[in-house]
Amino acid sequence: MNWPLVELGSIASFINGFAFKPAHWEENGKPIIRIQNLTDPSKPFNYSSMDIPEKYHVVSGDLLVSWSATLDVFEWHREDALLNQHIFKVEPDYKKVNKDYLRYALRDAISAMLKFTRGSTMKHVNRGDFLGTKIPLPPLETQKKIAAVLEKADQLRKNCRQVEQELNSLAQSVFIDMFGEPITNPKEWDIKTLDDVCTDIYRYPTFYGFDYVDEGIPVVKIGNITKDGYVGDDLSKYDFMPESISKEYPRTILKLGDIVMAVRGDGSTGKRIGLVESENVVNGNISPNLIMYRANRHKVDPIFLYYFLTSNGGQKKIEKYISKTAKKTITGKDIKKIEIYCPPIELQKRFRAVYQETRNLLKGSTKIKDYDELFSSLMLKAFKGDLNL
Repeated sequence: MNWPLVELGSIASFINGFAFKPAHWEENGKPIIRIQNLTDPSKPFNYSSMDIPEKYHVVSGDLLVSWSATLDVFEWHREDALLNQHIFKVEPDYKKVNKDYLRYALRDAISAMLKFTRGSTMKHVNRGDFLGTKIPLPPLETQKKIAAVLEKADQLRKNCRQVEQELNSLAQSVFIDMFGEPITNPKEWDIKTLDDVCTDIYRYPTFYGFDYVDEGIPVVKIGNITKDGYVGDDLSKYDFMPESISKEYPRTILKLGDIVMAVRGDGSTGKRIGLVESENVVNGNISPNLIMYRANRHKVDPIFLYYFLTSNGGQKKIEKYISKTAKKTITGKDIKKIEIYCPPIELQKRFRAVYQETRNLLKGSTKIKDYDELFSSLMLKAFKGDLNL
């Protein structure tokens, strides 16, 4: 079905947020919505009681589009707040467009834009180009029907993701039950340092003098660590280096069971941790913003090490060594000093068996990836007019 293509700027207003400065931050007032508050609801807010124009105020139900660093669409469902720069507040023209339809159309448009930002470390869209982006605009009643179909598919994805999160939390709970809290070490296990229990802990300061290629060796970056704590296996989301360059950095080449962790960045340092579980990324190289842990399997099981690092206690031990500067960093030298308790390797292997059971349950259920593919297929059909409504 051929529907007219219209520019985003003709069916909605896109209001860029206020340019708050650190001097505007206060202990009280309304929360200031920054991009990190959209991508991670656990992130703390800054606050301000400044008297700023109403157009910068956000209420529950408002559509927001982050257009710098992270490109995505969000619907605000928290307390009234103030909007920071680099985020658009979207005010639809309800005579022309249904809000829920617009939300999915924006998501589809941004997905198309992301295909052209591959290799960029700081994604950013030009306001004029964004407002000039065209989307199909069916009649309002058809828009509502399309949005309802996509909402149902989206809810399936959310339900599946919730199941995955609960199974992942189960393994973390079993870890604490078996070994105790890492800070207090109530079971009085032997204490070692990470340097003692790893055959290598390594990062290379930077790569020099090469361009990414269309085919080659995958370069694992912070963004390739999935939300559930794995190094992603979807190679379409990777940049690639020539094999000849990869060989120049042999200690950055990954093996199964390796663990990678962000060591530089605003909010990801020490927190974004991924386990190498897929053959797709074996022999890939870590980027300079990551460090690699390789367990000495005679002393520590890689799965035990991973759950130690991602536990609340492990995170506190890591945080102790993260710099307090705006661009947070942690050095390999300091990481090697971190203390870890070491239960008998046989007990660690028993925990691995529990972990494997939870992974098998996840693999046996419908994967979030399957629902993502279903949703993408529905989106494609919806905006081509091929859905049977």
